[in-house]
Amino acid sequence: MLNTWLTSRFNLDLPLVGAPMAGVGDGRLAGAVSAAGGLGMIGIPPGAPVSWIVEQAAIAAGSGRPYGIGLLAWALADDPAHLEAVIAARPDLVSVSFGPYAEVVEPLRRAGITVTTQAGTTDEARAAEQAGVDLVVARGGEGGGHGRADVATLPLLQNVLDAVRIPVLAAGGIATARGLAAVLAAGAEGAWVGTAFLGCVESTLSEPARGRVLAAGEGDTVHGRVFDLAQRLRWPAEYGGRALRNAFYDRWAGRERELAADEQAHAELAQARRSGDFDTAYVYAGQAVGMVREPRTAADVVAGFTAAEDLLTRAGSR
Repeated sequence: MLNTWLTSRFNLDLPLVGAPMAGVGDGRLAGAVSAAGGLGMIGIPPGAPVSWIVEQAAIAAGSGRPYGIGLLAWALADDPAHLEAVIAARPDLVSVSFGPYAEVVEPLRRAGITVTTQAGTTDEARAAEQAGVDLVVARGGEGGGHGRADVATLPLLQNVLDAVRIPVLAAGGIATARGLAAVLAAGAEGAWVGTAFLGCVESTLSEPARGRVLAAGEGDTVHGRVFDLAQRLRWPAEYGGRALRNAFYDRWAGRERELAADEQAHAELAQARRSGDFDTAYVYAGQAVGMVREPRTAADVVAGFTAAEDLLTRAGSR
């Protein structure tokens, strides 16, 4: 059995966290990951009703195993009730990332909640340690969804492990037991995994979106701000999004300033999301998407990571 700080802290069977994916991972997916022996997380979208947070937290908690919630730091100013609802739900782990988060660390910790944040540079990891988080996620540019694309996972992980004393998880491009074994061998306490769960039947992805994920290859993602600007979302500029490449992205990449003021493009994207037109609408995914080849349950995905122990044993015997 793979024993790390992460498994000991949360009584997990495997040092694996299912990343909080807003709009994809709700209480059902989080609960399924947790029930399978990892730690599942709910991703809270900006503007989500408090009632939704309460409902999804109850669903995740129904597994009887530890679970977590991911908050967007930049959105908390508009939705302060999100923090109150999360504290009231008492999840085992809360991630607050992508914007000013230092002021919410202590209230969460006082409530007995373990706190983390995602860092895309070594400086961000150092700042996280100074802010008092319990652990930090070294998130490389390969990762799906939002975050920096400045540094790839492996060089970032090595630098962060040398720079901080708190536990470190690795994120970005980890979708199989080989990836988990690699980051554990480097010194990470576990892996933070999102894209590997996109094909899961428990995710909230529509069937057309899931079909795009299953058909995508490792080179079919792009990183940028096109989809955020078209939606008028106030994501900080340094945190672009990695998504599957499509015609809408190709049309607007390099024309972001124009896009930010184009109301027709805004309406076009909104309509495409409603109709499921993914030549226009987005599907966030990381560079590991080529390893997601068929629909699976979350339990099957988690079980696939257990082979990391054998891989590490074999590597140690060489």
